[in-house]
Amino acid sequence: MIKQEHRHHIISLLTVLVVSFLPTACSDPPGLRPLADDAVILAFGDSLTYGTGATKGHDYPQLLSNLINKQVINAGIPGEITQQGVTRLPAVLDEFTPQLVILIHGGNDFLRKQNHAATRQNLLRMIQLIRSRDMDVILFGVPEPGLFLTSADVYAELATEHNLPINTDTIPTVLGTKKLKSDPIHPNDPGYRRIAEAARQLLEENGAL
Repeated sequence: MIKQEHRHHIISLLTVLVVSFLPTACSDPPGLRPLADDAVILAFGDSLTYGTGATKGHDYPQLLSNLINKQVINAGIPGEITQQGVTRLPAVLDEFTPQLVILIHGGNDFLRKQNHAATRQNLLRMIQLIRSRDMDVILFGVPEPGLFLTSADVYAELATEHNLPINTDTIPTVLGTKKLKSDPIHPNDPGYRRIAEAARQLLEENGAL
């Protein structure tokens, strides 16, 4: 028989092992399914997706398509806020049935000082709509206006809560660098190339490519 003190020691050891394992088990890194040869990627968002400020063919979806040799649909609408994006998204998903969606949205909410809780809820709803159709999603953070540009906290929060691949650095860096902008709030051709390259890297790092 196991002595009482040994039994307590074994139970304590097992408890430590289980507790130590739980954070690892619950914090699996984000992953994407490999993109099929004929996969469609949907770039969904506002003017940053549409390519305001870029010359023809230099919006980030087209540049990304060239980089990875896959179809990337540009579904950007300049001036759109997230509430409008939630309304528009289902029909776009139905039309193109993408395997993966790149979501860059929320900048106009910040510029128009929309309620932050509503913006968060709209972004969450878009993520849920995409995943409800068994499609993967990656997220780019967008900054709020200010002297020092960093992605709004909501993006990292949503990525952590829903285990999404995310890039929080590229768009604030582009919009904070004069030589990468066409106007105060939009990139130029080199700026959009930075976003396309960051998207490719995110896809590669998370197993899609």
